[in-house]
Amino acid sequence: MSTPFPFTAVVGQDDLRLALLLNAVSPAVGGVLVRGEKGTAKSTAVRALSALMPALDVVVGCRFSCDPDSPDPACPDGPHEPGAFETRPARMVELPVGASEDRLVGALDIERALAEGVKAFEPGLLADAHRGILYVDEVNLLHDHLVDLLLDAAAMGASYVEREGVSVRHAARFLLVGTMNPEEGELRPQLLDRFGLTVEVAASREPDQRVEVVRRRLAHDDDPAAFAKRWADEEAAVRARIVAARALLPSVRLGDGALRQIAATCAAFEVDGMRADIVMARTATALAAWAGRTDVVAEDVRQAALLALPHRRRRNPFDAPGLDEDKLDETLEEFGGRDDTGPDDAGAGRDGDLSEDDLSEDDRGDDGPDDDGPGGGGGRPAPDAGPDGGDTGARPEAGQDGEPQPSGASERSAVRAAEPFRTKALSVPGIGEGAAGRRSRARTEHGRTTGARRPRGALTKLHLAATVQAAAPHQRARGRSGPGLVVRRDDLRQATREGREGNLVLFVVDASGSMAARQRMSAVKGAVLSLLLDAYQRRDKVGLVTFRGAAAELALPPTSSVDAAAVRLESLPTGGRTPLAAGLLKAHDVLRVERLRDPARRALVVVVTDGRATGGPEPVALAGRAARLFAADGVACVVVDCESGPVRLGLAGQLAGELGGAAVTLEELRADSIAGLVKDVQGTSRRAA
Repeated sequence: MSTPFPFTAVVGQDDLRLALLLNAVSPAVGGVLVRGEKGTAKSTAVRALSALMPALDVVVGCRFSCDPDSPDPACPDGPHEPGAFETRPARMVELPVGASEDRLVGALDIERALAEGVKAFEPGLLADAHRGILYVDEVNLLHDHLVDLLLDAAAMGASYVEREGVSVRHAARFLLVGTMNPEEGELRPQLLDRFGLTVEVAASREPDQRVEVVRRRLAHDDDPAAFAKRWADEEAAVRARIVAARALLPSVRLGDGALRQIAATCAAFEVDGMRADIVMARTATALAAWAGRTDVVAEDVRQAALLALPHRRRRNPFDAPGLDEDKLDETLEEFGGRDDTGPDDAGAGRDGDLSEDDLSEDDRGDDGPDDDGPGGGGGRPAPDAGPDGGDTGARPEAGQDGEPQPSGASERSAVRAAEPFRTKALSVPGIGEGAAGRRSRARTEHGRTTGARRPRGALTKLHLAATVQAAAPHQRARGRSGPGLVVRRDDLRQATREGREGNLVLFVVDASGSMAARQRMSAVKGAVLSLLLDAYQRRDKVGLVTFRGAAAELALPPTSSVDAAAVRLESLPTGGRTPLAAGLLKAHDVLRVERLRDPARRALVVVVTDGRATGGPEPVALAGRAARLFAADGVACVVVDCESGPVRLGLAGQLAGELGGAAVTLEELRADSIAGLVKDVQGTSRRAA
């Protein structure tokens, strides 16, 4: 087994380490979500924490790690008799992004349950993580239904498995830690709220601190055992402090004054619901215990707010998490109570954090090694950077005869998007089998039951009626004598279910000079931003192709990060001719590549243009031929007609006909002013049933 990087050797990242340690002291805090760019010690710190967790006494032979002093009365391996126990280290269980529901919660042997009437249960990762750590790397990429199951178990302290009348329950109390890179997509606000604390981490930009990160990483890689031995005393000291804080925790007093400050802070920042108040109270109590105090002071409340509230301020994917610290201080001062202060309060500072004595003298940075390697700039690209890091700005383009473009053809600076609005639902026709989402119909593991079939591989969703119908004609031949059915493997039927999938929504945006005329670009950007919000809510991947001047550009490769698309859209300038064919061909090439990468995910192409095509020989004919490629491939397409004014040429409608899709104006795109748009999308996918 490889030697993990020592927790106390992580350079800086004080908030990250503090949040993890508070959950080690009090798992009731609700876990930690660590957000940050790659290479910032997220995974390293989480994996290192397991070595600091106190050892556990467990019942011998119990697959669910029951405590011998208070075994779970409902344990599937119980009842447990008092007596034999063993001591083992706390486990850190990792949940892979591609795990199935059965791997997470456990699986029942349906065949034995029907034929023998026994509950044959194989525990999942939730059982393995009981009384330990459950770590989900890239939690934002985990399927939503798995995140729901995971967070429900963390909140209730138990896992429930229900399969066709057979029920199993077991304890599942663990320290939940998730890490994510926001560039790869956000968690929805409802799921963010279920994590107790959130920490934002970033790599240091100070050369001396980065040098120390590299030095420690290289020393560990050269001789992990020797490096761990060097930090053994610091590790033992922090481990002992965790044990002491756990013992002190029941004695910590949360006074009325501190409770008033907590309630006032949550109200002042307009946090939804009451979970934030509860998490802040538990966090402040854990901070006091970690500092060795029996009273919660004002600084504990302040630190708890900084850890528990920023992620609960997000209302949509374009809201940046954060907290106004001046407003926080004003609220705490206004609602401070006399019982919030005590002899420990003066000069307390951040007394819940690791003290200077806990760290070596060279541990003063704010960065740490990660599995991705040291350093790790990896920040979000600049808004005006293209996919290769180059400037996306275009220059005024000359006409074919070398003369300057007419008025309106030169580049114009980016304009702000108009206020977004709720859009009408767009979907891909047919039934797909892509990733879970909320846009188009699909065969999924979750949803309404539509039929039954023979299982392909392991049975996961039993169709009971179809199974009984398959077994019933053979009962006499099988010698049935008792009340139960004689069920064989060939009788089992898998339920087929229909739900919703997420799609690839590829935006093809006209940024030419004709779009800039009459200041239409603000309304166009507002419409695309509205569609991006809709894509976020429906769990889609998005991509952005823009065209203007002489060529088209893939401004954003397909990604789950909708806010990255919004940043690129906001900085998009306009000007030049309208190479419509180039934009369509670029989009077609993007779809070809994505079809190889993810063949199950169907695409919806949204072309935002006034339909004009200029530049190059026969631009209109070339655009028509490019559009017919989409129709031939059966790609669902929608054209958002941006033409305005009293006289309209109807070019966008003609383009929609060539694409085999529908055209809709900016005004009609609003949900409250259009009916039946979904059924007007005529394109069909090659993978539709």
